[in-house]
Amino acid sequence: MVGEKSYRIGSISEFHEIIGLPRPQHPLISVVDLKDVKRPADQMPATRILEFYTISIKRYNIGFKYGQQRYDVQDGVMYFIGPGQVFTPPIKNKEAKVNSISGWALYIHPDFFWNTHLAKAIKRYEYFSYSVNEALYLSGSEEAIIVSLMQSIQREYFTNTDKFSHDIIISIVETLLNFADRFYYRQFLTQKVENHQILERLEHLLNTYFDSPDLIVSGLPTVQTIAEKLNISPNYLGSLLKALTGRNTQQHIQDKLIEKAKEKISSKQLSLSEISYELGFEYPQSFTRLFKAKTGLTPLAFRQALS
Repeated sequence: MVGEKSYRIGSISEFHEIIGLPRPQHPLISVVDLKDVKRPADQMPATRILEFYTISIKRYNIGFKYGQQRYDVQDGVMYFIGPGQVFTPPIKNKEAKVNSISGWALYIHPDFFWNTHLAKAIKRYEYFSYSVNEALYLSGSEEAIIVSLMQSIQREYFTNTDKFSHDIIISIVETLLNFADRFYYRQFLTQKVENHQILERLEHLLNTYFDSPDLIVSGLPTVQTIAEKLNISPNYLGSLLKALTGRNTQQHIQDKLIEKAKEKISSKQLSLSEISYELGFEYPQSFTRLFKAKTGLTPLAFRQALS
């Protein structure tokens, strides 16, 4: 590999040159059949920072480790990388040379979205900020849909360039992103064992945290802190929880807080100010506001209702 430091690539044309392809037909968007890539893997930058969006489907002709699991040629892996993200290809096997990867890739510079609704709307697709080991694993039929859409984009900018081309391509890109949303949702629901293990670990983590001195010292745990302890990106964790439970990570944290608050209020061993302090609140009023927002009662009214 070309060094271990990150290599920043500013344009799609520059990236084409690095991977041994002719200049792109359009400077701001390109669809590449990865079988056409001529540059051997060990001659490319190992760690890349691309200043454009990358959506790719890859099939590896050798086994490789991706995250904590091992995959083979039957697994179609889909990556989503946003501008400025650091990306290190998962291939670790030294045998990974030319033609070890097949598939398709779509590269889009942010300027292509200028003055379109996708300039802002693309930020709602949270999978662009997922970690490498949180990729989308496609079925054969799902892969066929995505590849067909990429090829439609390629045909449009190659053969039909006119005043309608840009809007048509934007529409196809949005369709592709919406299909990816659907497929990720399917993945959250179908990987039952792995995902429910994450839920169990989350529950254990929150119980441990709320029973420890950390709550008094550091206050409520942040979404970032919880995600790091679970070795999951914050957005992936939020999307997973939303799909499985209908509630995001912040809501799960607050639910656990209210559960612990009710336990302490019910015991009647501590004053409400003491409970507020033990739950990590600097001011009792903040605790009262949150408790009422979640339960419809103030902590005092909740305690009185138990009498």
